[in-house]
Amino acid sequence: MPKLFWTGKLTPPMLLLVNANNLLAWMNGNARDAASMKARVMQGYDGDFSDHVTHYDELGSAFQEKAAAAQLEGLDLRGKKILDVGGGTGIISLLALQKGAASVVCSDISRTMLDMGRVKAARLGYAPDRIEFRQDDMQSLPDADGTYDVVLTGMTLGLIPDQKKAVSEMARVLRPGGLISVGAHGFEHYWEAVDASFRSIPKGYVLGYRLEFWPQSEREVRRLVEQTGMLDIQVKRFTWRNKFNTGGEGYDFFSAITGNWWYARVPVDKREALDKKTRDHFDRRGVTTITDDIVLASGRKPLEG
Repeated sequence: MPKLFWTGKLTPPMLLLVNANNLLAWMNGNARDAASMKARVMQGYDGDFSDHVTHYDELGSAFQEKAAAAQLEGLDLRGKKILDVGGGTGIISLLALQKGAASVVCSDISRTMLDMGRVKAARLGYAPDRIEFRQDDMQSLPDADGTYDVVLTGMTLGLIPDQKKAVSEMARVLRPGGLISVGAHGFEHYWEAVDASFRSIPKGYVLGYRLEFWPQSEREVRRLVEQTGMLDIQVKRFTWRNKFNTGGEGYDFFSAITGNWWYARVPVDKREALDKKTRDHFDRRGVTTITDDIVLASGRKPLEG
């Protein structure tokens, strides 16, 4: 079952309010309905609730590329067959190809993200035999055991209800001796924008709704990798502050990078007004700093015999 209580940073009033609401979500069953949680995130990144996600690369790629570079630093990817789980528009996948990977499968639950990735890959001249974009459920991968030399996921794990199952699937499709690399959202990830959004949204829209986001500590991410039996586990954490000229710019970035999937609870005819209200709120509160906080854990799969 997904965690009930909020696992990221918030201001004390918002943390109290959110966790009280999460208790209500557990009582009414919403916090235990993992299938619906997963579906809402997918729909958000498909642009069903907001068109902000169409600006994902335009407004967010520079920030995502920084996280991708940190995750791939020091990894020897030359000649390797790679699976990038939750790869979105292919930011990590394309960087892996630049670093000499033989081929990459960029797997994601969102059709829209994958379509955007295909356009980028074609523009860069990569043929389908070098990079494949494939719609998958991270908790149930279609590949045979031991298919890939490297299996990784970037900033995706915090959106997965059953994180243990997802990491187990990554380990299953990794060949013996291969490398797993798990990127997770840390405690402070985007907390300023999340807090401002919680303050702005009319509470009636999200009453009894547990937001689908589960940041992790270094210890928790290590434990997820350890439970797969990996060896030589290493854990790193990177935190930096993204600066914007105005709160509105901060909101535009946050909305593009998240797809505002919680707008699923907002009536269709109210979404445009709420979008404007929230952007104005970011401006008034001066939300010009949004923190990136990533936890990275890697390990090697034991050789058979």
